[in-house]
Amino acid sequence: MASMITKPSHLRCILTRTGKCLAVTWTKTSFGSERSYASKTDGESRIPKIYTKTGDKGFSSTYTGERRPKEDCVFEALGTTDELSSAIGLAREFCIDKGHTFTDQLEKIQCVLQDVGSNIATPLSSARESHIKKTKFSSQPVADLESWIDEFTEKLPPLTSFILPSGGKSSAALHIARTVCRRAERSVSPIVRSGEADPDVAKYLNRLSDYLFTVARYIAMKEGNEETIYKRPE
Repeated sequence: MASMITKPSHLRCILTRTGKCLAVTWTKTSFGSERSYASKTDGESRIPKIYTKTGDKGFSSTYTGERRPKEDCVFEALGTTDELSSAIGLAREFCIDKGHTFTDQLEKIQCVLQDVGSNIATPLSSARESHIKKTKFSSQPVADLESWIDEFTEKLPPLTSFILPSGGKSSAALHIARTVCRRAERSVSPIVRSGEADPDVAKYLNRLSDYLFTVARYIAMKEGNEETIYKRPE
């Protein structure tokens, strides 16, 4: 989950000079893993490695520093949220290829999903005030989604039948993202119910699946692609 464990606002850099040597230590990632890098030594430059080996025994760290098994519900939710962002990223590329003008919304959603992950990775039972302040999730992203949904819905004909995922590559890719979003919501819901994550995180994922469904229909219409209507087999 490399894409889910770095958030610049949660990183701290300490520079130490010893003669001509410059050492750089990153003390925390957004999800709590400790890393220590050395940069330039005399005549030598080291590139930080992506692997840390801290998870080799089947445990990983939350942002609060807890070590939990990798199958813990927190990491399951984080993995599914990462998968969702990847699915949206693929759909966004299809949309860009077709020249759609709302792809900035999809990019913003991917950024918000990073914040969703940060909140999930900060169990309130072990969080300090400093943790909560950095990873608090607001209701504004939920309001943004609702506004976008309303705008697209006004441009669409009424939905009178069940539709199957279809309508061209861009639309179908967004339907895949929608189903991953539903799974992400299911994985996050028990964490929210237990009081370990912000309720607005679950609300956001709920609205996001509605948004992805609506945009998938809108794209099919804009591209002139017919959506497949469900028909009960004879």
